[in-house]
Amino acid sequence: MTTTAATLPTPRRAMLYRMVMPGHVCPHGLKARWLLRHKGYEVEDHWLTSREETDAFKAAHDVRTTPQIFIDGERIGGHDDLRRHFGLKVADPNATSYTPVLAVFAVGALLAMAFTAIEAMPILSVVTVERFIAITMMLLAMLKLQDVDRFATMFLNYDLLARRYVPYGKAYPFLELGAGVLMLTGWLDWLSIPVALFIGGIGAVSVFKAVYIEKRELKCACVGGGSNVPLGFVSLTENIMMVAMALWMLSGIH
Repeated sequence: MTTTAATLPTPRRAMLYRMVMPGHVCPHGLKARWLLRHKGYEVEDHWLTSREETDAFKAAHDVRTTPQIFIDGERIGGHDDLRRHFGLKVADPNATSYTPVLAVFAVGALLAMAFTAIEAMPILSVVTVERFIAITMMLLAMLKLQDVDRFATMFLNYDLLARRYVPYGKAYPFLELGAGVLMLTGWLDWLSIPVALFIGGIGAVSVFKAVYIEKRELKCACVGGGSNVPLGFVSLTENIMMVAMALWMLSGIH
């Protein structure tokens, strides 16, 4: 059977108004265009090429932001509104999530396995676990060091020692990073072991007290001061891993 022009489905059309200026191309506009095309729409892509043109468009349509999408003459709204229109999930920037710290754990595990594989050693081994803990400590410290002051401020919400001695909050990322480096290299066990026991032990007690005894709902500073990771099991795990690693090294049986 031959398909004729009369039997072809009418293409769905959408109009997109987005900022495209010499110094700025709206990323949400690009995402909206891609989503519309992915859903089978032909997109009339209208560029707003100056601040004056953008302000005039907003005033004419009584909107505060761009991009703006129109389908069948109806204004859908911006990129998030378009996702809702298609029944897709829209991320809540204020929602709590374990994703950041789980990503750190996953990358730490992959790096540990990669290092072990390079040395032609069994990937699933005690050495890999040791390296995983040390690398994870370093990665978590790196995230805290991006904004030490912000981390220390959030840390004060629950850490018992930081509340008594405020500078400890700013020292913590450096202590965690240093202990991780020494544990990974096997250098200066006499220093790395007590540091890990000290900061991990205080951290574990602090988290347990805040979450499981006082039943407080707080954000964890474990991946830096700008995260929405809830204080709880995962943050407790970070501290327990440090303590466990230190005790394992202290035992001298590995």
